[in-house]
Amino acid sequence: MGALGINLVGLITQIVSFVILFAILYKLLYRPILGMLEQRANRIQESLETADRVRQEATSQQEAMQGQIEAARTEGQQLIAQAREVADRFREEELAKARQDIEGERTRATANIQRERDAAIEDLRREFAGMAIMAAERVIERSLDAPTHQDIINRVLEEGNSRAGRN
Repeated sequence: MGALGINLVGLITQIVSFVILFAILYKLLYRPILGMLEQRANRIQESLETADRVRQEATSQQEAMQGQIEAARTEGQQLIAQAREVADRFREEELAKARQDIEGERTRATANIQRERDAAIEDLRREFAGMAIMAAERVIERSLDAPTHQDIINRVLEEGNSRAGRN
């Protein structure tokens, strides 16, 4: 090897020095640098996992909020429908009550009219009977006894009823 210009002792010394230097650098620098790089990679990985978890939580919270909003909207619509139903029921009850009041008033008015009509007919009969007696007394020019008197009144009333029935 001497012919090539290589000094064997110098080459071995340099190889041994290189191996020692490599071992020292590996122990002192390479392992700590690898440890720091690994720690940094772990921190980055944890940050990415945290970001994913936060994003998933945000998505699930947004979905939950959308569900709550939808539930509130549905509940609001139900409340509006119930309010309308109550208002319709109230209106129907008030209309029914008003109809009953009107029907009661009509019944009372009809009864009052019938009573007044009956009273007017009765007054008319009394007056007619009195006039018939006066006319009969003038025609006969004497006072009638009670049975004859009643018989004349009944005949006159029957004639009056038959005439009123024709009108």
